[in-house]
Amino acid sequence: MAQVLEFKLPDLGEGLTEAEIVRWLVEVGDVVAIDQPVVEVETAKAMVEVPCPYGGVVTARFGEEGTELPVGAPLITVAVGEKPAAGTGDTGTGGSGNVLVGYGTSEAPARRRRVRQERPVSGASATAGQAGAAGAANGRAEATAAPVNAQAAGAAAAANGQAGGLATQDGPVPVISPLVRRLARQNGLDLRELTGSGPDGLILRADVEYALRAAGRGATAAPAAEPHPPVPQTPSPAPASASPATAAPAEIRTPLKGIRGAVADKLARSRREIPDATCWVDADATELMRARTAMNAAGGPKISLLALLARICTAALARFPELNSTVDAEAREVVRFGHVHLGFAAQTDRGLVVPVVRDAHARDAESLTAEFARLTEAGRTGTLTPGELTGGTFTLNNYGVFGVDGSTPIINHPEAAMLGVGRIVPKPWVHEGELAVRQVVQLSLTFDHRVCDGGVAGGFLRYVADCVEQPAVLLRTL
Repeated sequence: MAQVLEFKLPDLGEGLTEAEIVRWLVEVGDVVAIDQPVVEVETAKAMVEVPCPYGGVVTARFGEEGTELPVGAPLITVAVGEKPAAGTGDTGTGGSGNVLVGYGTSEAPARRRRVRQERPVSGASATAGQAGAAGAANGRAEATAAPVNAQAAGAAAAANGQAGGLATQDGPVPVISPLVRRLARQNGLDLRELTGSGPDGLILRADVEYALRAAGRGATAAPAAEPHPPVPQTPSPAPASASPATAAPAEIRTPLKGIRGAVADKLARSRREIPDATCWVDADATELMRARTAMNAAGGPKISLLALLARICTAALARFPELNSTVDAEAREVVRFGHVHLGFAAQTDRGLVVPVVRDAHARDAESLTAEFARLTEAGRTGTLTPGELTGGTFTLNNYGVFGVDGSTPIINHPEAAMLGVGRIVPKPWVHEGELAVRQVVQLSLTFDHRVCDGGVAGGFLRYVADCVEQPAVLLRTL
């Protein structure tokens, strides 16, 4: 006799209370192993795959792709037998007991059964053809017509290699991230036809983009969910010369959810709670650029400019620790940190993210360069974990990559300060009493006026500028 167990959306940590279903990895009737990922969801922090702690046959799925579910809402139900099939060890009523993303059993799970062929989808047809699909609005789950007992028997047969050809098919195509898989699906590209350039044939985003360019079509990324329908209104009469095919829509609504929604909430809270002020200064970065060129010419791993700026930041925070703090409003206390967890703003296809380099004060330029590169790639592919996006104590914002000179950024709540760096461009500059063309950069510091006054903020920014202009100043703190 089979038993039907319900698996609910687990607590994803870091205070997250909901997640959006991006893609189902299994269908009703599929056989799943313990700790096999069954659904891909997007939270306000990252894109993650959720593993199921039960092994058996999927009997129902709750929610269509694009639906937001709160933590604790049902995800799927699984029919499991009272005893695991002989020789499998991956089904049963107990499950793994692990329901948090990123945790699994010590044993390797059985090979995953291949899900349906990926095809480009759009609009309302994105979920058409799913077995027994029901509308997410009324919360009804998908269900199979076959009895649960028959499904459990099928699970046992599949576990013993008796459930037909699907049990012997190869596993999923190795792809670096769910975003790359989605990009291929939205552009009708079969990943099985690609040869990955990553380790062990791993398919990277660059491989998909190259294949699309070779096929003569650009990558088209559709939104994860359909926008809300526009509010009904009386349309304005179009000019006589305008054709219906070229008429612009009255309005387009995009839900503030996922990363975009989290960013909106955090920035609004920062503006409400933090009395911020900004000061800025121009600095001659010519010597810093020469120092970096000399470092990279000496051999070894290349040093990034962002790493050198980060090293300058940590040295400045050691001299002005008031800015490496936060305000506990309820206790009316300023909490000063003894470590520097350095966040850096990174723009991605999914929105603005701020990955955090842990213990940046204890890293050299090579280590900082490597960690910036790793976190930037993880942000680009949507694989940053919640832990890599939280816990920062100070933020470095290199908005110069957008081709702008200056900015007054909003502080990354609940931190107390943010250093902004504009583009480095040749400008007229008085150097050693003569007018010369130098590499000039504008530096800005936005700070919480509750933690310090202008003297501290100005001293911090002036020290940063001095290090940019004369990198040898850093030798005092190395």
